Amino acid sequence: MKRISPLTSFSLSSSSHHTLLFSSSPLLRQSLHTTPSNSATPLPITATGPPPAAPIPAASQYGERVDRRRQQAALLNKGQDMRAGVGKPGAAMKKRFWKDVSVSTDNESNHLVNLDTRAVRNPTTKTPLVIPASKPQLATALALEWDLLTSAQQATRSYLIPLTSLASRAQALALEDAEDVHVSSRGEGVRYDIVNTLLRYLDTDTLLCWAPPPSPVDAAAAEGGQQKSLRELQVRTAKRIIAYLTTMLWPGIELRPTLDDVSILPKSQPAATRAVIKGWMSGLPAWELVGLERAVLAGKSVCVAARLVGEWSEQLRTEVRREARFGIEDAVEASSLEVRWQTGRWGEVEDSHDVDREDLRRQFGSVVLLISGTGRVGTA
Repeated sequence: MKRISPLTSFSLSSSSHHTLLFSSSPLLRQSLHTTPSNSATPLPITATGPPPAAPIPAASQYGERVDRRRQQAALLNKGQDMRAGVGKPGAAMKKRFWKDVSVSTDNESNHLVNLDTRAVRNPTTKTPLVIPASKPQLATALALEWDLLTSAQQATRSYLIPLTSLASRAQALALEDAEDVHVSSRGEGVRYDIVNTLLRYLDTDTLLCWAPPPSPVDAAAAEGGQQKSLRELQVRTAKRIIAYLTTMLWPGIELRPTLDDVSILPKSQPAATRAVIKGWMSGLPAWELVGLERAVLAGKSVCVAARLVGEWSEQLRTEVRREARFGIEDAVEASSLEVRWQTGRWGEVEDSHDVDREDLRRQFGSVVLLISGTGRVGTA
């Protein structure tokens, strides 16, 4: 029987015709690296007995250590504030110079918001901010707004005191109307600017911008999923609001959709409609006009804003009461109907759509607080 000797080496050729030989013999083994090998040096064991247990911190020691560090951090911040405030005129703005916020009444039963003993002033007129006697809820909300501030510097930022800004604008407009009732008819004043600004939103009103009719494919898909099309929801929501407006606020006018089936350019409302709405805005009381302005700028809709003002204004109350009131949620739904329909179909972007919806609720809520009241007689 023929004996086969084991393979002791083989060759590996590369493209450059270099050959490396590997041998199975220990004496002919060649390393592929040049770093010398270092042997480990064992150390002698000097410890005796079992290893000690791991230390376990006590709960009380941990809590005391955290409290001590918090106190040290508070003292450090206090020292930094004291050093930064030396000789700097703006350091006082970083502190809250009042302790208590309260609501009081003047000789005419109007409300004043007091910081300790000093009344909050209107930044425009530099006079005390006077809230009519029929609006105690607004005065309480203003007091809460100021009580949540932590420094005087925050009071200079209008977005931190939105109700104070609204009330100040309404009071300034009321004082302007009292001084000269014909200033708006001459094309001057705050009222004239507000009315003309709001009329621009009428031709692109959110409530009157309807989606085109769905295609047969989309209609069949909607019927299969039992989901109404966007246009159907828009028409149904708009008809309810338009029916109220053309009956209670603007009788006899015609409100047309600003977009038809084929055009992407908005159509203007009839001249008679614009004239009636402009006259209605020009005759609104100061507090209602400022509330209407805030609602239009928030929802981009004159119709939704007028519906909200007509529902909650103490000056525009109607004797006819429906089974359900048009509230904040209804205004938010009518103003963001398309967004709500799209997010229901494709999903909602976190920290975007939900934040916008809450901001709409906040702004429409401030309008309700501004224009609503108990109906008591008072002067502002």
